Amino acid sequence: MGSFGEDLRRERELRGVSLREISDNTKIAMRFLEALENDRVDVLPGGLFPRSFVRQYATFVGLDPDRAVADFLAHHGQQPEPQGNQTSSASAGSRSWLSPGALFLAAVALVAAFLVLRRPPEEGEKRAAETATPAPVAATPTVLPTDRVYPPPVSAPAQQLARDTLVLTMTAEQSCWVEVRADGETVINRVLAEGESETLEARGEIVLSVGNAGGLAIRVNDQPALPLGARGEVRKNIVITRQSLPALVDTEGGVSPDGQSG
Repeated sequence: MGSFGEDLRRERELRGVSLREISDNTKIAMRFLEALENDRVDVLPGGLFPRSFVRQYATFVGLDPDRAVADFLAHHGQQPEPQGNQTSSASAGSRSWLSPGALFLAAVALVAAFLVLRRPPEEGEKRAAETATPAPVAATPTVLPTDRVYPPPVSAPAQQLARDTLVLTMTAEQSCWVEVRADGETVINRVLAEGESETLEARGEIVLSVGNAGGLAIRVNDQPALPLGARGEVRKNIVITRQSLPALVDTEGGVSPDGQSG
């Protein structure tokens, strides 16, 4: 296992992201990003800035920001702010204003409330409660139709929806980073280990990005697709729709997934 900075660099390169992209989007200076990847904490500003840099870096490349900050602190011998002292201080503060006299009055009030709740109800209260309780209503038997059709027919919109569904199956022949957006929502953004598979669905559109195009095999609606690219090649924003599906699975060499001629 490498150092914290080496792990950051490896995750970034797997996703095909450059330091310049991170700097432009997070507004963190390039020299600070380079310092993070080289474990040069002495170059970083003091205070909470290093943790903020790590959190923004991790979020941009798709890592867990809380885990990344914890790893950074552990690697560089720093400890997170203790939470117990704040809790105990708050508890002590909440107890400090309760004098013995106030505690006694509170206890008396609790006993009085308990006695009132245990008082048996008056006769008039009993009659009012009985009057307010509705009498049970006999259940009306349900009459079932004798000419039921089973199973019920599938409506035309449901049949059309089933035909329009896109099912993408990805199998990693080598470890590679993938990001998939289904109908505009990001559903996966991580590294698939060699031999690992993922299957997902979309109603209208799937957008696929991969950090090692030659190391990922895909099937769409159970049909094998054309190779996405060479090993180690980064491909981003490959759009898969019902319209592009014939070209995507065309084994006779028509059009590549990004719409360019093969």
